[in-house]
Amino acid sequence: MEQIKSFYRKIVPPENWMRPVVIILGILTGVGVTAFHLSNASSYLSDSPRTCINCHLMTPHYATWSKSSHGRDVTCSDCHVPHDNIFRKYLFKASDGMRHATVFTLNTEPDIIQIKPAGTKVVQDNCIRCHEKQLGESGLAEHTGRAFAHGEGRLCWDCHRTVPHGIGNSQASTPYALVPDQTPAIPEWLNKINNSK
Repeated sequence: MEQIKSFYRKIVPPENWMRPVVIILGILTGVGVTAFHLSNASSYLSDSPRTCINCHLMTPHYATWSKSSHGRDVTCSDCHVPHDNIFRKYLFKASDGMRHATVFTLNTEPDIIQIKPAGTKVVQDNCIRCHEKQLGESGLAEHTGRAFAHGEGRLCWDCHRTVPHGIGNSQASTPYALVPDQTPAIPEWLNKINNSK
């Protein structure tokens, strides 16, 4: 019991500092909640493809995927997130999401997005996971997945270059792409105030 009291005394600020500390913590909490809401962060827990277009850079990828053969039954997460266990899935989503958020926030995104090595392995594993039967029947299994895992062979998209995103996935390649509108992050009452000025 004495250890708990000692710990409490260490973390609680002195009486004359209590009000400023509470105000600062309140401000930081408010900024954090606002950033969480405006970034639509809770949507990243889902596997909805609409989540990917929270970032406008993904519009061409969403548009080309939605018109492809994969657009009917396969989500972005089916290809781009590990499926071997739930912990690895959400750890990958968190680390990849933080990288994306950092790049977008710092305005350092490239014109044409290139998949990173970790993503390459995940997508290759998922191609094999879904198409293992076809690979076995075609005799290509030794040239793709299993060989790639050992540093040999080819990636599935070495041959299937346009599946499922087509050719050229920059903003310029799909300037008139139609994608669903996202739920606005700014509440309607705040828009009215801004528009009335």
